[in-house]
This record gives sequence, C-alpha cells and structure tokens, in this order.
Amino acid sequence: MPKQSAGLIMYRLVNGELEFLLVHPGGPLWAKKDLGVWSIPKGEYLSGEDPLEVARREFCEETGLTPEGEFRELSEIRQAGGKRVKAWFFAGDCDPATLTSNSFTMEWPPRSGRQKEFPEVDRAAWFTVPQAREKILPSQLPLIDQVTSLLQ
Repeated sequence: MPKQSAGLIMYRLVNGELEFLLVHPGGPLWAKKDLGVWSIPKGEYLSGEDPLEVARREFCEETGLTPEGEFRELSEIRQAGGKRVKAWFFAGDCDPATLTSNSFTMEWPPRSGRQKEFPEVDRAAWFTVPQAREKILPSQLPLIDQVTSLLQ
C-alpha cells in the first residue's frame, strides 16, 4: 500500500489577490534548491488515523501555528513517488518570519558518523498563484489548482 500524507493549505486574499502559505524543506539536501521543492505543510499517517487531525498536527509541528477555521476538503492527489496526499484548505494569516518548525536528526556530512539536527521546515512564505505554481512540488500543483478554482 502506498504511503499516505495529510496536509493543510492556508490561503489569504491581499488586495483581492489569492496567496498561499508554502513551506521549504529543511536540511542540507534542500538548502540550495528553490523552484519545485516547496510544499504544503503535511505529514504521513497510518491506517486508522484521522487524516484531518494528522493534517492539523503536522501543520502545527511544521509552522508552530495552531490551525483554526473552516477546513474544506480537496480531492486526493498522488505524488510522483506514489504517495497519496489528502488536503484541506482554510483561510488564515500569519507572519512567516515568526514560524517555528520541529526538527530531525541525520548523519551529516555523509559517512562522517556525526549526527546533526536540522529543522524539518527551514522557512515559509506567502506566494501568489503564479508564484506558488513555480515554487511547489510539481506533483502537488493540482492542490493549488483545486483551491484556486474553488475560490475564484
């Protein structure tokens, strides 16, 4: 069975223009990558877990914010590697500079035997629809398109 993830997409309107909050993966493997690597805040869940609760928990872990509001479900997508992603969108606002993320540990540099801690998400930012279409992982683009079509 393919892995499953659940996530939330926060959106806002600024001067009538739709914007999305996306997160950039932390760690040395992603540090110099930008276009096509940003994501919605999301995380894996196991069979039997409530995907919306997982999405809310992961959003909190990756941004430090407690998501509140009306969560509207989107159609499930499949990422390039086969992972299924369930997502919801909601209206909100925040200052991305104040966000905090949980962390993970990995061997770095490779084959050094040393463990180093990195933030799971190293930054977040608001993007207009055209910007989000460039920044987000290509396999998550259908989520942006779904929200855009539902709100315009």
